[in-house]
Amino acid sequence: MPEAADSPNVLLICTDHWSGLNTRPAGHPAVITPTIEQLARNGVSFRNAYSACPSCVPARRTLMTGMTARSHGDRVYTNGMPMPDVPTMADCFSDGGYQTFAVGKLHVSPQRDRIGFDDVLLEEQGRHQFDGKADDYELFLQERGHAGQEYAGGMCHNDFIARPWHLDEYEHPINWATREMCKTIRRRDPRKSGFWYLSFSSPHPPMTPLQAYLDLYRHVEIDAPTHGNWLAEPGGLPHAVRTRHENNASLVDAPWREVELARRAYYATLTHIDHQIRLVIGTLREEGLLNDTIIVFTSDHGHMVGEHGLWCMRLLYEMSAKIPLFIVPNKGSDRFAPGHVEDGLTEFGDIMPTLLDMCGLPVPESADGIVLDRDSREELYSEHDEGATSMRAMRWGPYKLIYYPAGNVTQLFDVEKDPRETTDLSDDPGYQGAKQALIDRLIPCLHGSDEAWVVDGKLVGMEAPPFKPRDNRGLMGQRGLRFM
Repeated sequence: MPEAADSPNVLLICTDHWSGLNTRPAGHPAVITPTIEQLARNGVSFRNAYSACPSCVPARRTLMTGMTARSHGDRVYTNGMPMPDVPTMADCFSDGGYQTFAVGKLHVSPQRDRIGFDDVLLEEQGRHQFDGKADDYELFLQERGHAGQEYAGGMCHNDFIARPWHLDEYEHPINWATREMCKTIRRRDPRKSGFWYLSFSSPHPPMTPLQAYLDLYRHVEIDAPTHGNWLAEPGGLPHAVRTRHENNASLVDAPWREVELARRAYYATLTHIDHQIRLVIGTLREEGLLNDTIIVFTSDHGHMVGEHGLWCMRLLYEMSAKIPLFIVPNKGSDRFAPGHVEDGLTEFGDIMPTLLDMCGLPVPESADGIVLDRDSREELYSEHDEGATSMRAMRWGPYKLIYYPAGNVTQLFDVEKDPRETTDLSDDPGYQGAKQALIDRLIPCLHGSDEAWVVDGKLVGMEAPPFKPRDNRGLMGQRGLRFM
């Protein structure tokens, strides 16, 4: 094992709710992401990167352990579940002699679990329901004379209604996380290499971009959400999709002016993050660390942001499950040629083993992920939820099969030709061979209670229960004023 001081630093930047389709390198027609474009030119872009269990808690367990949802035990989004008793990414870097520090969102239980980091500065979007205590960002607002004002603008933690940020730019959580990470890098022990995890909670709502970033999009034509030909009356949707379609989000069936504002605010937030990343890279440069640092940019999952009329994560469609992933190796490394675009199937859990291997550190046996420039996969299985809202998917070749056991429904998309999944091919006679091949690959991946959906080697699913609209008296988890 190399001495940590001789090993490259690692800056791992993660966001929340940022789809892999929403960057300039991915060809998005409106989003402004010049920094990510530069990362792509200096490193490798993974065009088919996915979060195989696309919601915050299970995805972040995967990132920090390299384990699949099946291995780490959560495919539902289970708040309060402790991390599995295995080495985390932070443990591995710490054991390898690195100084390890995180800023932003961890989304683990208990909230102050450092999960192997030397220390963590938290910004958890006011999740007081778990321990009743303020996070470090809230303590910062208190010191600034704005105690309890994080949500004073009235925006919601889980809804895409939008308005400009209501406090000073200096106090925006994106700026706070960036600033704290820059200070962390400057305060490093120069005798050790650093593993720095910058975890923005944005663009997860509340949707409160700075007015300056809304203004950047004033004359940009905002693209309308795609609506697939498979959309029917809500009662005709797969049960699991219908529960998400009719989840009482404010923008379901909203007029275009409100949808456009939400998407404009979302894109403005992406650009805000993109620009703030430049400050961290600038700090690395001015500290003489840039050439010796591996930089990774990614997200825990995406979000539908109105695609197919849906305002949610968890679903296994591309806008929700596909993630951005860019790796810039340290200068002089022979890993990943600059400007390369990798088409192979990649998963969020591959980041941990890849980074450890790039730094000459052992990959724990508990990790399921692969080292991305040494190994490859032919297929990728995804899953979310249990019971009637379960969704399972298999990506293989150009195709993706999504299976909904409630009602025994399948959808089939050629995501190479149709990345926005507008055309369901599951009933097309010309694609029955591909559909069966994907089913044959999906069935062996089912586990636990899922096995009841298979009889004599065939998918039979389960009866769809009567649909009940979701109660939304809490306005999608609306926060209030906190008087600390």
